[in-house]
Amino acid sequence: MRAVTVTPGVADSLELVEDQPEPAPEEGAVLVEALAVGICGTDHEIISGQYGEAPPGERRLVIGHESLGRVLEDPTGTLQPGDLVAGIVRHPDPVPCPNCAVGEWDMCRNGRYTEHGIKALPGFARERWRIQPRFAVPLDRSLGQVGMLLEPTSIVAKAWDHIERIGHRAEWQPQTVLVTGAGPIGLLAALLASQRGLAVHVLDLATSGPKPDLVRALGATYHSVPVDQLDFEPDVVVECTGAPSVVLDVMYKAAPNGIVCLAGVSSGGRSIELDAGALNRALVLENNVVFGSVNANRRHWDIAAEALRRADQLWLGSLISRRVPVSGYADAYASGPDDIKVVLEFAV
Repeated sequence: MRAVTVTPGVADSLELVEDQPEPAPEEGAVLVEALAVGICGTDHEIISGQYGEAPPGERRLVIGHESLGRVLEDPTGTLQPGDLVAGIVRHPDPVPCPNCAVGEWDMCRNGRYTEHGIKALPGFARERWRIQPRFAVPLDRSLGQVGMLLEPTSIVAKAWDHIERIGHRAEWQPQTVLVTGAGPIGLLAALLASQRGLAVHVLDLATSGPKPDLVRALGATYHSVPVDQLDFEPDVVVECTGAPSVVLDVMYKAAPNGIVCLAGVSSGGRSIELDAGALNRALVLENNVVFGSVNANRRHWDIAAEALRRADQLWLGSLISRRVPVSGYADAYASGPDDIKVVLEFAV
């Protein structure tokens, strides 16, 4: 079968393999026909050789972690042939650590987890894949064209879950949220904010292209000015750019008792001037919280599936900039200037 693979650590080793072995039964009882995979920055970083780890004993890694598939067989009876599913990316470590032991592999403490298409597990960019039933998330049939958005939605579902848990440390009645960055994660964070009835503001550098209209279609307000020029103080910030200057600016901008969730990953090697004392003073005197959030556990995936089911399907479809057949895989992994989400299609 066909699969998109790389040699981890080797830049530009992306290759469409025509004779990839069928998935081994040990991978899981549920056999799935791949429909599509979404492509994100993590894939581009793996392709550039920054990281990635092949399964034990193998040289190449099948990539792809934003999955959408159709069940072919499940002898356990958990799922039925024809069901739409997405595969959970991270699996708990084998020790396991205290968090992985209770299903919170997103909070793994020893780093020995594995991840499909990223770390020691084959990914979903292959014509068929297997998975254990507890890592297969069923999707409503209405999501047949956009279900590959479940993985990034699970990331922001976790972010909102933790925001709300922190918020309830005291009387909490948030009104306004600021999302920085209007990529897929930022737009999906804004979607979940709008579903919560909050006044949503999204900030991004783009002044043209699809982003402003996608934000306005949510009933949200779009901004393309620096954070310090905004004329409001948000109760919640979901920071999705990872840009160091933006990260610091939103810490200062949050309202008293505000919560800042850092969901964007910064690249190293860049220094900016910081008055640490002033930042500490602002955070302490206003009871503000800043925390990081990454990955998601099964509960967040299920929350995300329900959020996507409730969303406007046309709006979700508008997040997908390009749909590329697997035969054109090289084009799919080449970034375009107005791309939001590119999807590699295996079947329809």
